[in-house]
Amino acid sequence: MAERITGHTELIGLLAYPIRHSGSPAIHNEAFAYLGLDYAYLAFEVDNDTLEDAITGLKALKMVGANISMPNKIQTCKYMDKLSTAAELCGAVNTIVNKNGVLTGHITDGTGYMMSLKDNGIDPVGKKMTMVGSGGAASAIQVQAALDGVSEISVFNIRDKFWDNARAMVQKINDKTDCKVTLYDLADLDKLKAEMADSYLFTNATGVGMKPMEGQTYIPDASFFRPDLTVMDIIYSPTETKMLQMAKEAGCKTMNGMGMLLFQGAASFELWTGKKMPIEHMKEVLNIKYD
Repeated sequence: MAERITGHTELIGLLAYPIRHSGSPAIHNEAFAYLGLDYAYLAFEVDNDTLEDAITGLKALKMVGANISMPNKIQTCKYMDKLSTAAELCGAVNTIVNKNGVLTGHITDGTGYMMSLKDNGIDPVGKKMTMVGSGGAASAIQVQAALDGVSEISVFNIRDKFWDNARAMVQKINDKTDCKVTLYDLADLDKLKAEMADSYLFTNATGVGMKPMEGQTYIPDASFFRPDLTVMDIIYSPTETKMLQMAKEAGCKTMNGMGMLLFQGAASFELWTGKKMPIEHMKEVLNIKYD
């Protein structure tokens, strides 16, 4: 990458914590190089405590923009000058575009999720899905799935300080779309098992399964899975979480978050550069293959 860095190279960042495991820098820098675009993409370890300073610095350095990941997606909203319609509805941001000092927050997680499913021949439209999580990425997935025509979503979450936020999001989706969304306490494992048994698709939309929670899962045992259930984990490092291992052993079609990472990144890429990401080239480089 150093050979193509010049005095005109423009910077795009990734603000999250932890983040050294991220595949985003490799994806974007490869795409920039492939298309001959003079941009560089770097990862910065930023949490909620340093987020405001980082975003102020982004503007001061005249960076083109940034991606935002856990735990900063919700907090980023309050530092934006503008929000896209989807970001406002989700209450979360994963992409910042800096245009002449005006920062606009976008959310591409839901788009990336739905596009990656389609790319793998998975079609939840008109069907029921169950998912664990209600954070920034999870909310974006819920919103986009509902807008795209998923008929019913059962959402399970820990009854913690963010429970009211999860409940408000569910109500908002029910009010603004034709999708029926219901929120359940994740502690009710019998209900989780019942909802999974009645679903076409199950998704883990939390960070449980990646560092520092690698090897962990909310699913107690393989009896929660059945062979005709499709199972997705939005985590991509490790490439196969404990949950996906359990699901695969139960005969499920499984999918990690690498495809979602690529397609949500492609949407961000276009917002920053005005160019389409070379998807097929990137799938080959990243060795993205589906089971």
